[in-house]
Amino acid sequence: DVVTDIGALNCSSLNVESFIEQSIAIIMEDVVKKATDVTEKVCEWRSPEQLKELLDLELTDGGESESKILQHCRDAIRYSIKTTHPRFFNQLYAGMEPYSMRDYITYTVLNQTVKSCYHDNIVAPVFTLIEDAVLRKMMEMIGWEEGGDGIFNAGGSMSNMYAVNLARYHHYPHIKELGLSAAPRLVIFTSRECHYSISKAAALLGVGTKNVYVVPSDNRGKMISSALEEQIKTAKSEGAVPFMVNATAGTTVLGAFDPIEEIADICEKYNLWLHVDACWGGAALMSQKHKHLLKGIHRANSVAWNPHKMLMACLQCSAFLVRDKTHLLQRCHSAQASYLFQQDKFYDVSYDTGDKSVQCSRKPDAFKFWLMWKALGTRELEQRVDRALAMARYLAQEVEKREGFRLLMDPEYANVCFWYIPPSLRNLSDGPEFWKKLHTVAPVIKERMMKKGSMMVGYQPHGDKANFFRMIIISPQVSKQDMDFVLDEIHNLGKDL
Repeated sequence: DVVTDIGALNCSSLNVESFIEQSIAIIMEDVVKKATDVTEKVCEWRSPEQLKELLDLELTDGGESESKILQHCRDAIRYSIKTTHPRFFNQLYAGMEPYSMRDYITYTVLNQTVKSCYHDNIVAPVFTLIEDAVLRKMMEMIGWEEGGDGIFNAGGSMSNMYAVNLARYHHYPHIKELGLSAAPRLVIFTSRECHYSISKAAALLGVGTKNVYVVPSDNRGKMISSALEEQIKTAKSEGAVPFMVNATAGTTVLGAFDPIEEIADICEKYNLWLHVDACWGGAALMSQKHKHLLKGIHRANSVAWNPHKMLMACLQCSAFLVRDKTHLLQRCHSAQASYLFQQDKFYDVSYDTGDKSVQCSRKPDAFKFWLMWKALGTRELEQRVDRALAMARYLAQEVEKREGFRLLMDPEYANVCFWYIPPSLRNLSDGPEFWKKLHTVAPVIKERMMKKGSMMVGYQPHGDKANFFRMIIISPQVSKQDMDFVLDEIHNLGKDL
């Protein structure tokens, strides 16, 4: 019986190898080759109800054959959005980075043995050191000459939540043990252009969304620093206790950069924690030409930075960095679980980083960024940023040249925002009727675009402005011909409206 069992295991092993080989072949053909081919579709759109009919979603008591499982893989790929396609401009991430993808595959396979868990240097000795090396280099780019602390985590929203929790702990450490009953009414300040995760963090951590004071922005989307100081004074006069300011370096819609230097002056004056959400704009730090956009970021207490955005590391790859060397991050989140974090281990326990995190197991996302950085070097990463921003400027110039296109504003970063005005509206004056009709144009073009599968560009309203297109340019695969194609395609899809 034992011999039979071993034989069965060997047979199973051979099937596993065959399955993995076939799976990789499908990935190479349907993802790597097709999804990066400009002549292929960005998406093969189907509604949720149609997908329910096309996909066999039900889970059954018995297992299915290898051929059926492989077909499920093909179907999942076929009907998924090809975010690696050269004409995917819809989100703040895009393109295929082969070195990062290789890293992702490597640590996913190793997951069976190392559990991708940082909580113990015995479990993940290599990935722990890699994370430390990457964080140190990112701190160097920020300008923290004396170093600091940090952690990779499950996204920019999580990084911003860490910032709120750490800022509160810094000012009122007893809240960790005594809870909110021991806290005054705490207030966070952020611009109206900030990411929604700041309000979510306030709700989750008990600060309260009404205690997130929204500071006005100027017409380019930048926080008005004088208005920030006025709101701080107002909050104090109400008996509230200001404790944190969130500045945004690269807003989601307009790509705006708050004046960090001015905000830092105000934070120092009122003893407030300064967090910079640089999830999108942090990549500009890699560029000698564009790092001025984040002038003053070295004065921040904490920074959120997502290499999976402009720098193209595979999702997810998000770092939270702290300008602190007193183990504040660990003191804030430590639970001192004796079954994991023993202090009498036979090696330096400072490498056990798991007690810094609100998670236990974490995937070694730093590995994706590390090997990519090793392969490309800092100069190539800098060139990617410079090229993306140059391509954004080219597109903006083309928008201004073309009849029927109108630029919202000159881009500061890689966000290019513009309206398409179909021929039927071009003779109307810029009154309420014109904007009401124009507001309906972008959604129809987006629907046609998705159903055709030719490209993906996002749209949205903004304040009192009618729906406009927001192009995000990242991938080094993108050419001027692609920029021209986008404008031609929008016109072709919307000229009859």
